Amino acid sequence: MSDERPTQRPTGPRKKRTFQRRKVCRFCADKAIKIDYKDPRTLRTFITERGKIIPRRISGNCAAHQRLVTEAIKRARNLALIPVAAGHVMP
Repeated sequence: MSDERPTQRPTGPRKKRTFQRRKVCRFCADKAIKIDYKDPRTLRTFITERGKIIPRRISGNCAAHQRLVTEAIKRARNLALIPVAAGHVMP
């Protein structure tokens, strides 16, 4: 018997193929949805559980709508409609 090892895959970093669908701005796709600082339910989808604003590359918003969402979130925070940090509890 020989001490030869069976052929193995090369060790090293493997390239992982990820096929992700192109994200579409939900405000461009559906013109009926409005960005309003008085609607915290809609804005809550664009902030994390820690209270941070989700970036555009993750949310899929276009640049123009991301700017409007950011402004609306900041206005809602000033009026205490949305929590500023994770320690604040929303009913």
